[in-house]
Amino acid sequence: MTAATAHSDPDLPDGVSARGVTDADLAPAMALSAEAGWNQIEADWRIFLDLGNVIGLERGGRLIATAATLPFAPRFAWISMVLVTAAERRRGLARWLLRHCVVDLVRRGLVPVLDATPAGRAVYLGLGFHDGWGMRRLVGRQVRPPTDAAATDRVDVRGVAPADWPRLIAYDAAVFGADRSALLRRLGRRLPAAALIAERGGRLAGLVLGREGRVMNQLGPLAADDDTVARALLARAFAAVAPPMTIDVSDRHPSLGNWLAACGFVVERPYTRMMHGTHVAFDDGTRLFAIAGPELG
Repeated sequence: MTAATAHSDPDLPDGVSARGVTDADLAPAMALSAEAGWNQIEADWRIFLDLGNVIGLERGGRLIATAATLPFAPRFAWISMVLVTAAERRRGLARWLLRHCVVDLVRRGLVPVLDATPAGRAVYLGLGFHDGWGMRRLVGRQVRPPTDAAATDRVDVRGVAPADWPRLIAYDAAVFGADRSALLRRLGRRLPAAALIAERGGRLAGLVLGREGRVMNQLGPLAADDDTVARALLARAFAAVAPPMTIDVSDRHPSLGNWLAACGFVVERPYTRMMHGTHVAFDDGTRLFAIAGPELG
């Protein structure tokens, strides 16, 4: 489907047609995510338009629903930004969009992956997705400085320099399961104060990036050799980034979640990472502490 071509489908309600979303649709796309109360800004939508694909549904020339895919070749791709304006919900539009994305990605040889809310998970299970692992979104509106700085003084944390990018990208690829260098470089420019690396003895031991949002800053991805490195990175980020802020932390690292709670973070909602047609996740769970966001992976 091209951006210039809209077509009807017998599985869509009368008067609703599908087409590709382009830069010209940024304002209505932003209106959809803001209506849902989500945190994305125009720069987030541009990630999908530039690095992936966005399909839209329209009625009377008005954008009423979207879904985005972000490929991480050659193995898998993300599905996200599944949005339907309130007046058009409960008409099967989200399910149609999900099916369209799944069929397209499978045809391209990519495993569809997504991070689901509890309500979404019930739908995705019926579309061939399987549970991988859980995470929790933590929000800090008044972040307290950590009290265990002495435990992290063996870790050298500093801002990302231009020469660091090749090894940062390689480290992230080994943790995430794919090279996502284009995405990481964009995030590095979004919230420079949160673009940090950790070293031990001159060897890269972890990284964190972030981005500004519509209602709060977001930290992630956070990848680290261990919990001590993850805390050191976040402690430096807390000193440089203004709250409110959010971070999506893997349930596989409960001690980090407890530490964040001691810093003033509270749980907002859970997510489940789900893969289509397989139970096997692609990431290194021992080193992936927090994701880039449910829309980015």
